[in-house]
Amino acid sequence: MRSVADAGISPVTDRPGCGTTPAHASDRFRWPRYIFRYPVMLGVVIACITYYFASSSIDDPDIWWHLRNAESFLETGHIVSRDAYSFTVIGAPWMNHEWISELPYYLGWHWLRFRGLYLVELFCVEAILLGTFYRSYRASRNIKAAFIVSWFAVLLATVSFGPRTLLFGWICLIAELVILDRFKEGKDLTGWLPVVFVLWVNTHGSWLIGLVLFFVFIVCGLFDRRWGRIEARPWTRPQLYRLGTPFVLSLLALFINPYGYRLVFYPFDLAFRQPLNIRYISEWQSLNFHTDRGKIMLLFLAATVVLGLLKNQGWRLDDVAFLLIGFYSALNYSRFLFLAAIIVTPILASKLDFFSSYSPERDRAWLNAVVIASLLAVCLSRFPSQTLLMKDTVSRYPLKAVPYLRLLRPEGRVFTDYMWGGYLIWNVREIPVFADSRVDIFEYNGAFRDYLAAININETEEVFDRYHIRYVLYESKAPLSYFLQHNSKWSKRYDDGTAALFERADNLRKPDGQPLPAGEHPDR
Repeated sequence: MRSVADAGISPVTDRPGCGTTPAHASDRFRWPRYIFRYPVMLGVVIACITYYFASSSIDDPDIWWHLRNAESFLETGHIVSRDAYSFTVIGAPWMNHEWISELPYYLGWHWLRFRGLYLVELFCVEAILLGTFYRSYRASRNIKAAFIVSWFAVLLATVSFGPRTLLFGWICLIAELVILDRFKEGKDLTGWLPVVFVLWVNTHGSWLIGLVLFFVFIVCGLFDRRWGRIEARPWTRPQLYRLGTPFVLSLLALFINPYGYRLVFYPFDLAFRQPLNIRYISEWQSLNFHTDRGKIMLLFLAATVVLGLLKNQGWRLDDVAFLLIGFYSALNYSRFLFLAAIIVTPILASKLDFFSSYSPERDRAWLNAVVIASLLAVCLSRFPSQTLLMKDTVSRYPLKAVPYLRLLRPEGRVFTDYMWGGYLIWNVREIPVFADSRVDIFEYNGAFRDYLAAININETEEVFDRYHIRYVLYESKAPLSYFLQHNSKWSKRYDDGTAALFERADNLRKPDGQPLPAGEHPDR
């Protein structure tokens, strides 16, 4: 018969109510210390900073026709494949290459209107930037370095804050980069990459960036040499197989989409067949270093160069390649500042080893809990109202003009600001637009070129005659509105300070042939 001592049980301390705290009681106090750790508190700070910058307004000209596309898909079960919103390219084939990412925004709008759009956007930007913070921590093994660099990532990322489908593309990029990070650490999750690319190709055209990074990651491991401080670490044969197979499967996965090979080649179509899109859309312009984001990007670049010169550390070849891709993309196209933040931040954090490391034994769970609770309370108390989220919509779109347009019921074609096209597609469905921010379809047949000629006062009258334009709805203070206001062939019918509506003067006649007084319409 075994004694109590042989069984490894203390006859005094292990009896209920005696001696040390029982194991189950100890467990009750362990989970708060795990949840309210210092790294978690810093993550909440990053999340709150992101929340602060994302909560000002909802403004993106694309979101409105995205909502219309998603509504059509849910009502008919068919993805939009031809234009049904304009009179310039009506019925023309069109690829909706972001059809999956439209659905969450539509559901958010359907349930909570502007707040719903905001919540979907907030979820996306939080997922991306917390994912970047997580990758920075794993790369540096220093939570303080990851925290400092992630501040700058948030500031750069604001370039794409808003209800944008691009955010779902960056979520896919984070998933890919986490998988590649884990592969370098010895854990193989690459079997998930084809799944990521199936979702990505149906979500946003940024999948091409992910495929390029995957390819570069593989190629950098084909060398076994050193160039100064740059070191190429070769893959073993099993590693190369475990990377090559998912890469081929990811390539094949791209063709699992409603449009087949045409969608796979669309990013190249954008690069080579849409020069006006690239030239005139602001986010495709080069980075301006006089802006705040430009200065932050310059600081990122300078910090990378200085750390490379001062610190006697080696650089992995794939990290150097990723840095070059990130910086090149951001400097050439301002919309890729977010991309640079995602790529550069973890690499830069890995070089900031002069911060003291985190010591769990010095953690103050109660203090972290107070900070976390306070930050969350402030965020909840400042949750944006519908009015605040509509602020930019009121000032930048013809919201006030919509009731007038519905009352007017214009019998004739209306020329509108293409940035307003999506808003009218969603809110005034009975009026086909001249163009909207789906620039590709309008560039193919020359309508966007004609649009630019009209608003730049080059061939305004010729374009309006060619398309039989009877009304012009445009920004009140724009050069085009000034031109029409001082043109005897046109008469101003409406102006609310944001939008002005002009009508051809030769259409403004009473039944007896006399001109109408200003402000009067023949339907009244």
